[in-house]
Amino acid sequence: MKPTLIDTRHGTDNQHSFSNGNCLPYTGVPFGMNYFAPQTNGDNGSWWFNPRDRVFQGFRLTHQPSPWMGDFSYFVMQPFNGKLKEKSIFHAQSSYRPDESVFNPSYLEITAQRYQLTARLIPSMYGGALSTSYTQPDAGLLLSLPGNYKLTIEDAHTVSGSIVNYAGCEDKDFAFYFTLHFQQPLAIEQLTEQAGADDCVTFSFGDITKQVIQFGTSFISLEQAKLNLSREFDWMPEDYRKHSEEQWAYYLNKIDIQDKNQQRRSTFYHNLYRAFLFPQTFYEKDLDGQIIHYDTLAKKVKPGFLYTNNGFWDTYKTVYPLYSLIAQEKYAEMLEGFLNSYRESGYLPKWLSPDERGLMPGTLIDAVIADAAVKNIRPDLMPEFLEAMIKGATIQSDNPNYGRQGTNDYLTYGYVPAHYHESVNHTLDYCYSDFCISQVAKISKDSDTAEHYGRQAKNYLTIFDPDTGFMRAKQTNGSFKEGFDNHRWGGDYAEGSAWQSSFAVYHDFKGLITAFGGHDKFLEKLIDLCNQSPSFNVDGYGFEIHEMSEMAATEFGQLAISNQPSFHLPYLFSYLGKPEFAQPLLKQLMIQEFNDSPTGFPGDEDNGSMASWYIFNSLGFYPVCPGSGEYVIGMPLFDKAVIHLSNGETLTISSGPNQEQQQFIDHIYYNDSLHESLVFEHESLMKGGKIEFTLGIVPRPKNYENEQLPFSI
Repeated sequence: MKPTLIDTRHGTDNQHSFSNGNCLPYTGVPFGMNYFAPQTNGDNGSWWFNPRDRVFQGFRLTHQPSPWMGDFSYFVMQPFNGKLKEKSIFHAQSSYRPDESVFNPSYLEITAQRYQLTARLIPSMYGGALSTSYTQPDAGLLLSLPGNYKLTIEDAHTVSGSIVNYAGCEDKDFAFYFTLHFQQPLAIEQLTEQAGADDCVTFSFGDITKQVIQFGTSFISLEQAKLNLSREFDWMPEDYRKHSEEQWAYYLNKIDIQDKNQQRRSTFYHNLYRAFLFPQTFYEKDLDGQIIHYDTLAKKVKPGFLYTNNGFWDTYKTVYPLYSLIAQEKYAEMLEGFLNSYRESGYLPKWLSPDERGLMPGTLIDAVIADAAVKNIRPDLMPEFLEAMIKGATIQSDNPNYGRQGTNDYLTYGYVPAHYHESVNHTLDYCYSDFCISQVAKISKDSDTAEHYGRQAKNYLTIFDPDTGFMRAKQTNGSFKEGFDNHRWGGDYAEGSAWQSSFAVYHDFKGLITAFGGHDKFLEKLIDLCNQSPSFNVDGYGFEIHEMSEMAATEFGQLAISNQPSFHLPYLFSYLGKPEFAQPLLKQLMIQEFNDSPTGFPGDEDNGSMASWYIFNSLGFYPVCPGSGEYVIGMPLFDKAVIHLSNGETLTISSGPNQEQQQFIDHIYYNDSLHESLVFEHESLMKGGKIEFTLGIVPRPKNYENEQLPFSI
C-alpha cells in the first residue's frame, strides 16, 4: 500500500460538540517526534484545522494528541510574498483549494492563492524540509511563535531559537528548540537576537523563485537540534520524501487487503495509518548515537527511550495488541520507555502529554504490560514492571496525577466508594488491573502474588447489583447509592451510563454471568442493551457531552461504539456460546459507522484506539481481554487479508462468499482443520498459516463446550 493513497484528512471534520474522530491531518514519519498539519483557523482553540475551511494560515509543527489535551511545543511557518500590513497570521493568511492540495502521511503540498506560491513540507523524525516555489517578488516567511520564545539570527542562512508553550507539564520552563537553515540567504539585515511572547517574526529572501528551508528540532537543547539537522544536512527534499515514504510503506505493507469493495479497502488503510501515529517518540540520539531523553521532573537529560502522547485508558484495548502481532520491535522499545517513565516519576504512566496528566480512571498500562508478558515480549523487563504495578496498586501518591485514586479505600472495602468521582469505573478498572498483575506475577514465577491479585480481581462482585443487573456506586457502609437511573451519564460513571460501564469485567465474564443468575438472564440483558433507543440522562454532567450526542446520532441502542467502554460489548454474546448474535451487529457497525472520509469515525479516534478496533474487527477477531493471550472470533469484512507477522511468518485470512447478505459465519477452517473454538490463541496465530471463513445468510447455532468459550478466570 502506497502512503500517497492515504488522505490524512480522515476523521478531521469536527467541532467541540460533535466528534467524527477529532483527528488532525498529520504528516510525519510513523511514531514521529513532530507532526505537521495546515492550520486553517488558529482562533478556534484545539480545533485549529477543519477540512471545509478555505483559508491557509501556515504549516503548524504540532504535538497535539487530542483536542481535549491541547497542543505543546508548537509553532507555525507561513511562506508569503510582499509586505504585510502587520506581522500576524491574520494578515498573512491566504485562501487555498483543499481539493487541489496534497494531504498524505509523507508530505503536504498547498498552493496559497493570494501569493500564487506552492509550498511543500516533507518531514523527518527530528525535522524536515519546507520547499517553496515563489512566482511573485519579495519572497518571505512568517514564523508564528506563541508563548515565550528566543530567536537568534546566526548568519544569513541560519536562524535558531526556542519556544515555551504547553497545555500541561511538570517543568514550567519546558522548552522546544529549533534551527532553520535557508538554502537562499536572507536579503535584509535583521536584529541578531530577540525574545518575547506571542509574536510573529518575518524573514525576507528577496526576489527568489525557490527556497528550501531545512530544520532540526529537539526537546533537549539547541545543540541537539543542530545535531539532528546535521545528520540530514546533505539531503535534498526528495531524500526526505523517500525516507518518509519508506517508513510508512514498511508499516502499511504489514497487512495486504484484497476486496471487491475498494472504499472499504481504503477505509482499512486509512485506519492502519492512524494506528502508527501514537505514542510519539520523545527520545533523541546524542553525538555518539546513544539514546537520550529529557526528564521533565528532574529537568535533566537522561539515557534511554521515552515516549509520549498516549492515553492508556483508550489504547490498551486495541493498539498494543495490534503491535503484538505486527510491530513487536516497536512494542518492545515502547515498554522500555514506559519503564523509564516509572523510574523517573515513581509511578507507571496513565496519560502522557508530554508527561503525566493523570486523566481517566484506572492504571490501564497494567494491561499493556500483562499482554506483553503473556506474549513473551520483553520478559527481561517483567520483574521491574511487576514491582511498579504492585506499587501502583498499594501506595497512593500525594499527587493525584499519579497512580490509582482511592487506593486505601479500595483495599479496605474491596471497591472505590461513591464519594469518589466515577467510582464504578475506578473499581472495575482496578479489578481488571489486579488480574493483569496476577498474570505478570505468574510469568515471573511469583505464585503468592499471583494468587493474591487473582482473588482481588473478583472484587467487581462487590458493586454488582443483582436486582438491576448493573454495577452501582456503593457507600462506605456497604449500601448502594440511592436515586439510581441506569441512563444517567457521569457522576458514578466515566463518559457513559450504567449501560456502557457495567460490563468492564474483561477477565471474568463467566463469573459475571453467574452473578446475573445464568445465561438466560445475561442474554436478556444484552438484548435489552441493543434493542432500545440511544437515550440518556445528562444529570451527572448537567449538560450534553459530545459522547452522548454521538451515541444518539445512530440507531444502535446503548451500544455506544463511539467510545472505548463499548468496544467489546458485541463480543459478550460469544461468552454465552451465541456468536451468531454478534456477527451481523459487528458487520453493520463496520459498514455503517466507519468510512475513509473526514467524517469517518463514530466518535473520538483517540491515539489509534478506534482505528485499531476497526482493523481487528475487519480481520475477524478482537482482543477482548488483553493479558489473556486470546482473541475472540468476530465477523471478517474482507475477501482476503494477508498479515505479515513480526516474526516473519505470514497469516492469510479468507472469507467467502462475501456479499452484503452474508452476515454470519457458517464454519471456519484453520490450517485445513475445522476450527470449533470461539477464540484464536496468540501463540497459534504467530505461527502463521491460513484461516478460511465460510460465511452464510442465516445463522447456524450450535452448542459449545466450556473449553471452546472465551477466557474467564
